Amino acid sequence: MSAVDEKKVNAAGQGAAAQKAAAGAACGCASGAPAAGFAGTASASCAGSSRLIGPSGATSAPDPDWEPNIVGFACNWCTYAGADLAGLSRMQYPPNVKLIRVPCSGRANPQFVLRAFQKGADGVLVAGCHPGDCHYATGNYFTRRRFLLFQRLLEFSGIDPRRFQARWISGAEAPKFRDVVTQMAEEVKALGPNRKLREEL
Repeated sequence: MSAVDEKKVNAAGQGAAAQKAAAGAACGCASGAPAAGFAGTASASCAGSSRLIGPSGATSAPDPDWEPNIVGFACNWCTYAGADLAGLSRMQYPPNVKLIRVPCSGRANPQFVLRAFQKGADGVLVAGCHPGDCHYATGNYFTRRRFLLFQRLLEFSGIDPRRFQARWISGAEAPKFRDVVTQMAEEVKALGPNRKLREEL
């Protein structure tokens, strides 16, 4: 190969490398790093950027197959027993409702609810005995007063108050338990994924 031809080959190679580096720098990904260095955080136009967008990002519409993540704090004496009865009766209700048994609905501290939202819950349910039927006499009265104020706090934090519900369900009310969790799952699904307070995972 002559010296002139060798210069043409080298020039063509350098031009291709420059184009590749410019393309990498334009989207901010690492493909142009050897020639141009890192250009910053990947933008939404980069082919691999969808893996870099955290759970708080809202650059795309929710998946139509998406189902909400719902956490329920259920009183051991009433609501949890109602859930057991619903299961024994083979009643169908959404499997994406995860129940946590607590001694009393009054034990479901608002901090537990906030923590559930931080850890990825799209909706939270607190359920216990009907007023006057509490195993500990006044636990559900404290629950009712506490969470009426708590809903205002959620609104102040930017969370739709419909994402949180407090209900009274006795141990004999399996159909009511099924209806409550089914309705809540449908309402929260219509609201879409919760983006507020969620920790980056």
